[in-house]
Amino acid sequence: MTLTTRIGKHFDDSAQIKLQSKKVLAQPIADSAQAMVACLMNDGKILVCGNGGSAADSQHFAAELVNRFEIERPGLACIALTTDSSVLTSIANDYDYVQIFSKQVRALGMDGDVLLAISTSGNSPSVLEAMQAAHERNMTVVALTGKDGGKMTALLRATDFHICVPAQSTARIQEVHLLALHCLCDSIDHLILGGE
Repeated sequence: MTLTTRIGKHFDDSAQIKLQSKKVLAQPIADSAQAMVACLMNDGKILVCGNGGSAADSQHFAAELVNRFEIERPGLACIALTTDSSVLTSIANDYDYVQIFSKQVRALGMDGDVLLAISTSGNSPSVLEAMQAAHERNMTVVALTGKDGGKMTALLRATDFHICVPAQSTARIQEVHLLALHCLCDSIDHLILGGE
């Protein structure tokens, strides 16, 4: 197989899983966007967390809400819990890495806020802890996962939402995660501002 053929296969695989995901993810994304808008319109905020590539996705999503997505609008309250190196390293050093997000959720999260918890496997210990902390604070959780949803599935409550990419490859899951996040941004803007 030539290198260009191999690259072409990645494009084909990515397109295929996105089309497969559309059938199962459109409704959970729409439901999640509605919950986020209800939170924001009630003076709440969205907290976002994840590790590695999911940390980058957390920051990307927060930037799209605080600044803007594709149309001009006032900033929306969203905080990526992955960005403050002093907070992250102090928690990891003084306590345990697994608490890097949960301690922030307990400090910043309020009743009615939303936690967007991102993990491709659904098994990230620090994200699982963040979900438990969010529930303690009476927050809604939107889980963005892949594969079978992992351990995060068992922590979800009836009032939570699960956007689970039906794929096994981490790369493909992450590619759909980015599309799902952009769909959330677009849906939030549409619900708040209306229009096409």
